[in-house]
Amino acid sequence: MESLDETSEFGQRRRRVVIGVGGGIAAYKACALIRAFTESGHQVRVVPTESALEFVGRATFEALSGNPVHTGVFTDVPQVPHVRLGQEADLVVVAPATADLMARAVQGRADDLLTATLLTARCPVMFAPAMHTEMWEHPATVDNVETLRRRGVVVVEPASGRLTGQDTGAGRLPEPEEIFGLATLLLERADALPRDLVGRKLVISAGGTREPLDPVRFLGNRSSGKQGYALARLAAQRGADVTLIAGAVAGLTDPAAVDVVRVQTAAQMQDAVVKYAAGADAVIMSAAVADFRPTTLATTKIKKGAGEPDSIALTKNDDILAGLVEARTEGGLSAGTVIVGFAAETGDEHGDVLTYARAKLARKGCDLLVVNAVGDGKAFEVDNNDGWLLAADGSETALAHGSKSLMASRVLDALRPLLAPADRPKS
Repeated sequence: MESLDETSEFGQRRRRVVIGVGGGIAAYKACALIRAFTESGHQVRVVPTESALEFVGRATFEALSGNPVHTGVFTDVPQVPHVRLGQEADLVVVAPATADLMARAVQGRADDLLTATLLTARCPVMFAPAMHTEMWEHPATVDNVETLRRRGVVVVEPASGRLTGQDTGAGRLPEPEEIFGLATLLLERADALPRDLVGRKLVISAGGTREPLDPVRFLGNRSSGKQGYALARLAAQRGADVTLIAGAVAGLTDPAAVDVVRVQTAAQMQDAVVKYAAGADAVIMSAAVADFRPTTLATTKIKKGAGEPDSIALTKNDDILAGLVEARTEGGLSAGTVIVGFAAETGDEHGDVLTYARAKLARKGCDLLVVNAVGDGKAFEVDNNDGWLLAADGSETALAHGSKSLMASRVLDALRPLLAPADRPKS
């Protein structure tokens, strides 16, 4: 690969990314992944298998990446691409990774350019599998995935859904934007996806709630749900059994390998959280739940003019986070369940963000509180985040500015040591 300028025109550090493409019908999705990387300013080399070129032509990959595409080790021999590509890469992503390709990688084969590149790569390597459910669940594939992970390769959990023909089930390639998000997280932090939550059950809430005023209008907030979705996505890829309670979100794609429960109002979210928290190892309340709801719900649209209200009476919603802590204290929730809250704060003349956050942590009684300063384009409706992580033991950790996936990884890191030992009941 040619030398790179330190930053792209987008102000991001340019990285060398190799995208391997296996020979499955999902190869067409690699095109969107390639474009995502190139549009972010990274240099991309596409290395397909010969079978992949049966699904997507060489010219398409070359046009999208802006680089030549080869499959064999005897092309451009003086540049030694079968060694150089892996040596110089900052990241290798294989999508789709077929059962055959993963089997060859486990065996250490080097019979084409992609497998040779995998042997020489010393950067983070990520496989995004795609195959029929029977193939994904076959003991041979299960063993191969375990072997790759043991060697330090990130093998993401596939999605469930429509496969080739009329078949449905686990084995569907995650959507390109999800693969891109996980891959770029590895560029931010190479150790962000350990398999350290296997066997754990997590309940995560995300998005805002909508409190209806009449059949047309509602009271809501600006939460997009991106932070909660990032938490759910990463927890699942770190091995957890994740239930995501999703309120109003901004058209987000459901994370792969996550069970999604949809709600609208604060009361619905409370019911769902209480239901699924039973037996959970941890509950992460990242949703922006409305503090109030209209006292009266109009059955018809409120019109201007006659009958127009002078004011709208509000009623307090129950505090879901405080209720979880109370249930844990009183035995309605396992004593070992870890409870994580989120706080969106602004400072004023009486105190700064951290002043209010510390008071909230003491009042709520949760184990961890993630604090975001909001306003001026911060936290809500953006892709990046920062803030602080406050713990019940009094420790405070600054969360550096970065993607919401990066913040999610830091939160899960802090959560992991608080979980009860896996071989010991939580209560």
